Amino acid sequence: MSAILPGATIGILGGGQLGRMTAMAARSLGYRIQVMDPDPSCPARFVVDACFEGSWDDARAAADLARGCDVITLEIEQIAVTSLQAAAKYAPVRPGVAMMEIIQDRILQKNWLVDHDFPVGEFRNIHTEADLQTAIVALGGRCFVKSARGGYDGRSQVKIGFDETASSAETLAHDAWNLLGHRPAIAEKALDLEKEISVMVARSPNGELKSYPSAANHHEHQILAWSVIPSSVPISLEEKAQEIARRIAVEMSLEGLLAVEMFLTRNGELFVNELAPRPHNSYHASERACTTSQFEQIVRAVCDLPLGDVSIVKPAAIANLLGELWLGHEPRFDLALSVPGVRLHLYEKHMPRAGRKMGHLSAVGESPEEAIERVLQAKELL
Repeated sequence: MSAILPGATIGILGGGQLGRMTAMAARSLGYRIQVMDPDPSCPARFVVDACFEGSWDDARAAADLARGCDVITLEIEQIAVTSLQAAAKYAPVRPGVAMMEIIQDRILQKNWLVDHDFPVGEFRNIHTEADLQTAIVALGGRCFVKSARGGYDGRSQVKIGFDETASSAETLAHDAWNLLGHRPAIAEKALDLEKEISVMVARSPNGELKSYPSAANHHEHQILAWSVIPSSVPISLEEKAQEIARRIAVEMSLEGLLAVEMFLTRNGELFVNELAPRPHNSYHASERACTTSQFEQIVRAVCDLPLGDVSIVKPAAIANLLGELWLGHEPRFDLALSVPGVRLHLYEKHMPRAGRKMGHLSAVGESPEEAIERVLQAKELL
């Protein structure tokens, strides 16, 4: 395969913050960028050459985007298969359609992992309310139920059995099934977690593969609150996490980036949680921590350039800035930026709302702990 060299045009399906930051990295390398997004004023709009308005299932808009591009990638996994197929008629789509079909459906994804001998926590496939009732009992009464399709940052997900008021499995199943809109889902047994980590893997069409040191992730209300690279897990667990992530990338014939989210339990077990075939919130810190950021790496990977060095230069952490920060007052960015080693990253989203990611802070430190301390100190000053 021949490399797609700078000067060519990259198309991105999705123009959110991930598309925006990918476009900025691609511009630094000398590429032209076009995106497709349902919102004509999406965050990437202000840093790209052209923005095509189209919903994720708008195959015509995806084809229009691809006609003027040398390669297509994506920043969100909800792109309809028909749109991916339409784009593929005009330019290579990386990651490919076969991989996306599996990852888009949590039932297919989880069963693929089991079929390929990857470690996952106990779960049940849910197609009916009766399935869910049976699963709640089988999983010990405490579980997370996630819609098979769509949903992220806690959306289209229900926690079952975590409150103090006792309810029957029948009542819990009925309420959760209604909340999820009577849609197929996965029920996952609640685990006794020590830590949540992720590993980002890059793989080129020519088969070159590199994986970043793992990141440690802290969630609040099922949304990532902060993340740090490196994760500081024991070497044996780091090696196991790296092996799992790299093997998934090879088995799926990845072309692009793949974030492998994992659970580390208190008894030392490591389970794959979910796969994200795109840049990932937990690797925003790679812009500060690593020789090559995830955003430059996806450009290198989909254009079949040599992959960049993923070595850690200095530990770095990020803290997400959600829309509620803007509700009622103007954030004091000047105070946050007074903390040594802190940078501000805003996405140019015009309408803040609770739970919406508007930007993030990043910080470096001499240790992961110092990076976390600095970024959380800066966030408090906002």
